[in-house]
Amino acid sequence: MLNHEKPLRIALTKGRLEKDTVGLFERMGHDCSDLRDKGRRLFLRIPDLNMEVVLAKANDVITYVEHGVCDLGVVGKDTIMEMGRSVFEIADLGFGRCHFALAGRKGDHFYEGYAVKTIATKYPRVARGFFESKGMDVDIVKIEGSVELAPLLGLSDAIVDIVETGTTLKENGLEVFEEIAAISARMIVNTASLKFRQTEIENFADSVEHAIARERTDRQ
Repeated sequence: MLNHEKPLRIALTKGRLEKDTVGLFERMGHDCSDLRDKGRRLFLRIPDLNMEVVLAKANDVITYVEHGVCDLGVVGKDTIMEMGRSVFEIADLGFGRCHFALAGRKGDHFYEGYAVKTIATKYPRVARGFFESKGMDVDIVKIEGSVELAPLLGLSDAIVDIVETGTTLKENGLEVFEEIAAISARMIVNTASLKFRQTEIENFADSVEHAIARERTDRQ
């Protein structure tokens, strides 16, 4: 239990990662009733942890932690990779698992030929880095909505997107050509907070990792 006079502050990514994180904290034995009955509030407390909770969009979680207004954050590895920020990850929480993948029309031979390929994606930084690592020159088209439409409409040769089950790809006649990187929820920390409140933060991170390891063992 944390007993520092000033509460630690953690930013959680609203939505699925928020719910999974709250569930993890509850399984660790902490009182998350304030988060379960939050209404429209975005600033909450976990009293027995002496912790304040901020609910935010994924990109903002990283910004709040980077600027030190939050000591800790929970955000997907996809956001960390796409934002290209240098943040210190202290735990892989194990949930929110999926992966970045290169995909396109089923049966297409994407790597054949010498023409510059066009890639549609919501994640231009991730896509560009992937193809640069292969020494390939590609044109990137940023898509905000259903990126699966791009190859079907002839806008792109392939897409780079997050894939969880692959069902949406299959239902639209697409398939994965290559997996790019694994994704899961990560706990990140502000570097100054880690320096000045190291014992508190490390003890909390250790308790989180022990809980995750215990759950993994119970499932086996």
